[in-house]
Amino acid sequence: METEISGPGSSSISEHSPLTFWNKDMKVRIAYIEEPPFYWTDENHLVKGADIELAEVVLRAIGVTSIEYQFTTFEELLPGVQAGRWDMNVPIFVTPERARDVAFSVPVWSLGDGFVVHHGNPKALMNYESVVMHGDAMLGLIPGQVQFNAAKSAGVSDSQIVLFNSQPEAAAALLTGKIDAFAATAVGNHVTANANPELEAIPFTNSKDGKAPVGAFSFSKSNHGLLQAVNAQLHEYLGSADHRTRMAKYGITQTEIDSVVAGKGTK
Repeated sequence: METEISGPGSSSISEHSPLTFWNKDMKVRIAYIEEPPFYWTDENHLVKGADIELAEVVLRAIGVTSIEYQFTTFEELLPGVQAGRWDMNVPIFVTPERARDVAFSVPVWSLGDGFVVHHGNPKALMNYESVVMHGDAMLGLIPGQVQFNAAKSAGVSDSQIVLFNSQPEAAAALLTGKIDAFAATAVGNHVTANANPELEAIPFTNSKDGKAPVGAFSFSKSNHGLLQAVNAQLHEYLGSADHRTRMAKYGITQTEIDSVVAGKGTK
């Protein structure tokens, strides 16, 4: 599988003409950030992860012959795909606000949140409300991510929030004591904690309605051809034995897959 990291540049797919996936030398450019186990750059400068593997399987199946990866920041994902700097984004959480700006594919996973804390969780931080109650607790967040809005909605004050550009930055700050926890997906937090014995992952319970938020690939709203082709293949592939086996390598289990498979007809 080709995992070339691209430099800045325009998309290889026209935003103004129908997309035919079975043309020779069809190229798709995907933007990603550093967030294992979903997407990251390894020591050999190759792009890896559960969502990277899913993207490659789906895109190869619809006739794409060349896949390039553009590293970016979380804040640039949606503006970049809107402007045509790349063709699609790796999956992120679907929200009504984001759906006003981009077109989302069918959901590919459902993920709950959690904290990464020092081993033993010395301040007993179990959810956002416990951060509020523990007034001197400092929480690391990435602006624009759903965890930021969730923390603010729970009443976490600005004075308790430290912002970072990436999860690796937040983990480094946690290790040096600059923050007491950082919030991200529970699945991703286990990867971070397993890589460092000083850290521990604390998963949250599900929301009151029992449903965890869903994530999906995103596209420019004018890029109908690519969106439709990806959706058609996702409908066929999600929940298959091959899909489950591939995702299990990254710690993505039936818990994260089954709810979106059951609702494959919806966004």
